[in-house]
Amino acid sequence: MAGAMALAAGPALARPLIPLHDEPQPMLSPPFVDGARRNLKLDDFRGRVVLLNIWATWCVPCRDEMPTLDALQARLGGDDFHVLPLSIDRAGFDPVRRFYDEIGIRHLGLYLAEDIRAMMAFAVIGLPTTILINRQGFELGRLAGPSAWDSAGNVAFFEAIIANERA
Repeated sequence: MAGAMALAAGPALARPLIPLHDEPQPMLSPPFVDGARRNLKLDDFRGRVVLLNIWATWCVPCRDEMPTLDALQARLGGDDFHVLPLSIDRAGFDPVRRFYDEIGIRHLGLYLAEDIRAMMAFAVIGLPTTILINRQGFELGRLAGPSAWDSAGNVAFFEAIIANERA
């Protein structure tokens, strides 16, 4: 899949910023809650391309990249695309809300999961880990480590993925 997309889409996907799998991979979905305390699973986001970011407020690279995820959600978020920042903070929503307020996060939702359960289900070995999920709930690729998610290259990459997923 990665090779075909790279050939068909031109420079935006020629060298993916998130390494893509050859074929979409099935995913587990541990339960998590949103800021309204609703119980959710990844299935609740089917129909949209999802950028799942597993992070914590105590993770410095996570904190550094969060404004870029907020900007990406502001730019591309909607019926076709959603940034899902899944915190694994053990102290609950309070530190996440404080952090969002401190740095001015305005476009990202609040999501919280049990740390060990989420890390095992999503095969996370370090933070941040970001997983690109297609409209059917399959993993397209992942990146371990931070990124400037709102960079021109990343925005073009996600726009191409969204357009490809519509086809």
